[in-house]
Amino acid sequence: METLNLAFFAWESMYAERVGGLASAATNLAETLAKQHEVHYFTRGFIPDQTINGVHYHYCRPSGNNTIQYCDSMSSIMVDQFRKADRAERFDILHFHDWHPIQALHTLQDRQTILTFHSTEYGRNGNQYGDWWEYREISGKEWYGALIAKRITTVSATLKNEIMQLYNVPEEKCDVVPNGIVPGQYRTAIDPGEVKRAYGLHPYTPLILFVGRLVYQKGPDLLIDAIRKLSQHRWDARIIVAGDGGMKQYLQERARDLPVNFVGYIADSEYLRLLNACDLVVIPSRNEPFGLVLLEAWSAEKPVVASNVGGLSENIDPFINGIKADPDPDSLAWGMANLVDDPWKAEAMGRRGRNKVDHIFLWDPIGQRMLESYARSSP
Repeated sequence: METLNLAFFAWESMYAERVGGLASAATNLAETLAKQHEVHYFTRGFIPDQTINGVHYHYCRPSGNNTIQYCDSMSSIMVDQFRKADRAERFDILHFHDWHPIQALHTLQDRQTILTFHSTEYGRNGNQYGDWWEYREISGKEWYGALIAKRITTVSATLKNEIMQLYNVPEEKCDVVPNGIVPGQYRTAIDPGEVKRAYGLHPYTPLILFVGRLVYQKGPDLLIDAIRKLSQHRWDARIIVAGDGGMKQYLQERARDLPVNFVGYIADSEYLRLLNACDLVVIPSRNEPFGLVLLEAWSAEKPVVASNVGGLSENIDPFINGIKADPDPDSLAWGMANLVDDPWKAEAMGRRGRNKVDHIFLWDPIGQRMLESYARSSP
């Protein structure tokens, strides 16, 4: 196999500035490809450039008065860094992730480029159009990036259809390349009762875990209403909400009389403890292009109750490895009650979820699919 020189452009990574699932997806893909290829990763960070797991990281320190200016500044610095590296390593493929580095894609559009959509602004807004300035600017960048990139990948078929409809992208220009996971990183031996006691719960308390940003897209408000309904059926069930976001204060006020514990942003080590101690994971998103939390839960052999949307809908096999519910409180409450009431069924679903991860979502075959997409990006 010919060794390729690959350049990644993403505004986040696992080892510096990390915001959401994009960091994990792009970093793990880069590390997978670095096993056989040369990979340079241009991203934000206030630390010196470094090489980790075979990937060469180039960090920039952008500035700006708003998100758009900030990302344009980031793109400009990335281009300067890229050109310096390009003199020593002539890059074969330039791989851009989401809208943040689109200005860099514009400057370097004469090269062999590929753009991965991890989500859209429409989706992040909960499947709603917006008429404010930032929404229009970001959506415009997404449209322009889809226009000028030589090839496009999306993390699910649902997202592929979304960008085709939103931005009039021809289907023959798009490939679906899902995210992957390293399942061994999420299954760990812990005492669930000890973890529950640390949060003031009885060791046999049915524990439901939500992890994610507290924003409209992720549906935490739907979850709070669902918990109110679930509590009428199972007074003993408790939920831990891990994550921060603009809706946090509103949610805390709504949940004041409910068995909900808001723990804010948690370190990876604590996330692993909670993930392995909980009885099920709930993902109530209104829009979810892929849903990495689904793979993380399955890797820990946990069953999932998730909204019947996007990549969640595509990947869950109903009552085999999880339950798909409508993104509304009644349906979510029904799904959670179904698993809380039957822990043996829940455990079996979790095991089958892990089996699906091991057969479909490992990074090496997914990296191969991305290489095939790179080959199709040739002029």
